[in-house]
Amino acid sequence: MKHPRFPYSRIRHGTPGPEAPALECREVSVRYPRAEHCAVVAVSLKILSGSRVALIGANGSGKSTLLKAAVGLLPLCGGAIHLHGSKAGGCCHRVAYLAQRGELDWRFPMTVRRLVLTGRYVHLGWFARPHRRDHEIVQKVIDLLQIHDLADRRINELSGGQQQRTLLARAMAQEADMLLLDEPLNAVDAQTRQIVRDVLRTLSQAGKTIVVATHDAHDIEVDFDSVVQLSGGRLINDLPSASTPPIVADQRISV
Repeated sequence: MKHPRFPYSRIRHGTPGPEAPALECREVSVRYPRAEHCAVVAVSLKILSGSRVALIGANGSGKSTLLKAAVGLLPLCGGAIHLHGSKAGGCCHRVAYLAQRGELDWRFPMTVRRLVLTGRYVHLGWFARPHRRDHEIVQKVIDLLQIHDLADRRINELSGGQQQRTLLARAMAQEADMLLLDEPLNAVDAQTRQIVRDVLRTLSQAGKTIVVATHDAHDIEVDFDSVVQLSGGRLINDLPSASTPPIVADQRISV
């Protein structure tokens, strides 16, 4: 994979061997600045490439914290995280992160197309301008998420479901090998829910690794290969997907 001439990060990732898992956490603990207790405590798990994994738990269980730590947005206070063999935050080309839509300022004066185009910036670096191929990729994912009629609309005019589809389109525009999605189906309409589920299924069939943090356990046996549950920042091993073997007792999961 070609690196941008002026990348956002000094950390470069190499090409991992076929044995490298998509995501591996080893005794990972994470604490927010000025917080008294860790939000994630000694979590160990392994997710193999091409898997569809649901990360479930109630609000405050540590799901979002673990995803943010995996992409380098939060520092670790213990343990280690590797994505495709690279340290957390150092594999930005191969990993796309979709935050909860409430974390984005939807009042920013930007069109839907322009927001989706920002998914290509990781390949461009600080100074390069988008090329024809970048715009073609953006149009492709806009069509796939069925937001072509919204492409030139300001993002502050979107409904919740339209916002969610726009964010997923931005993540897909990155063409990453793994997508880490934080509550992509939270408070969306039935049409958006079905579109997102269909798109994630298509991505999985194309060999992408999908990790979805959700507090909604509805249809997880259908949409995912395996389930990881967090409670109080700790991993619980009693809710594997019905389609996969039980999760082993040492808190390490291979899916």
